[in-house]
Amino acid sequence: MEHNRVIIVGTIPYNKNTSSRAFDAYFHNWEKKNMRQIFSNTKTPVKGHCGSLYQITDARLLKRWLHRIDEVGVIFEDKDLPDDWDNNDLEVGNGAVNALYKFGSKDSPLKYMLRGILWKNKYWNTEKLNTWLDEFRPECVFLAFSDDYFIPRIALYISEKYNIPIMSCIGDDYYFNDRTSLSPFYHIYRKTYKKLIDKVFSRPGSAMYIGNKIRDKYNSEFGLNGETIYLTSDIKRREFREIDQNNPKIMYAGNVRLGRNDSLVDIGNALQKISKDYYVDVYSTEQNEEFLKGFKECLGLRFHGSVPYVEIMKLTSECDISIIVEGFKKKDVDTTRYSLSTKAADAIASGSNIFVYGSKECGVIEYMESTGCAMVCSNKDELVDKLKELIGNKTLQKKLYDRAIEVDIEDHDKEKNRSLTESMFVKLIQDTRAKNGR
Repeated sequence: MEHNRVIIVGTIPYNKNTSSRAFDAYFHNWEKKNMRQIFSNTKTPVKGHCGSLYQITDARLLKRWLHRIDEVGVIFEDKDLPDDWDNNDLEVGNGAVNALYKFGSKDSPLKYMLRGILWKNKYWNTEKLNTWLDEFRPECVFLAFSDDYFIPRIALYISEKYNIPIMSCIGDDYYFNDRTSLSPFYHIYRKTYKKLIDKVFSRPGSAMYIGNKIRDKYNSEFGLNGETIYLTSDIKRREFREIDQNNPKIMYAGNVRLGRNDSLVDIGNALQKISKDYYVDVYSTEQNEEFLKGFKECLGLRFHGSVPYVEIMKLTSECDISIIVEGFKKKDVDTTRYSLSTKAADAIASGSNIFVYGSKECGVIEYMESTGCAMVCSNKDELVDKLKELIGNKTLQKKLYDRAIEVDIEDHDKEKNRSLTESMFVKLIQDTRAKNGR
């Protein structure tokens, strides 16, 4: 039996080298003809789960606003797409657009408000878009949550246009994570954003969550009755292997912002106290020196820059210790309180030992501690002792390895999670049709 027609509304289309590879945990078995996506990322998409994709970018909206083009949407068909992203494939080319992207990289409420103005309905809601939607006739909207206005706006429009439900995919706390600010723009942005999300949740719908912590919060507040669907990994588990105490391979791959850079420096310094031959190999797309400067002064870290995800999979499966970190500062903890990184699924699946360091209030730290399959440290003063224990205790290494197998089966089994996804969509669509008398 074929799957229902689902339209994804999200910032980034599926790509195995980005966080959007999480879509594979949900839609791996879907027919491409029954999946489409509207997205705002500036790059040309790659082959993925959707048969057709519709791109609307800030740059094209700006040109439309300046009356330089009439149509903002670009349609991509999966059969015509490349297999991988071109790192230089950005939609830039003139001073105004370049300035827009430079400004857009800064996280500020003023940015969100200006983008909200740019993304007014009359600019993106065109005949071309509606023709593309009518050809597909979606049965459900899959909303990949973000903190922008326009993604929920588009999801809400499609839901109302076709009288269909919204399945919200919630991995971070964009709604409740308020912060203290003297900026009037911030408070206007937050009030407007929450009002929009309230409208989204007033529609028929349900939710898929990245972890139980955020599931319990949003189900309770909004009555969504959603389910946790943990991320999965394509890494093949290796056989158990003791850590090489003379030359342990220790690696971290991922985002180094939100205080993770500081935590990595703490680990690097602790390793150097144990042995001058111990260090962490760090892989990240980060290029901003603000977040990298500490690495240069830490002899226990070796920064390698960006490598393809397929190489990250190989490195993770071959290393002795895979590192997961979060920050300790309140503003960073508030941002990651409910987050559960894709790194957790990869590390658990790999067979490598896992060392976790960060505030226990962070979602992934709390989750990894609850599983009992990793060495967890939340105190800088205990880093040296915890690292020594993991590296030198062979019995502990085998115990954690065996427990990781159990956790992988319990939480991260591909077929179980994909089956749950499919059943959630079927139930939501059928229940909505019954209420609508169809």
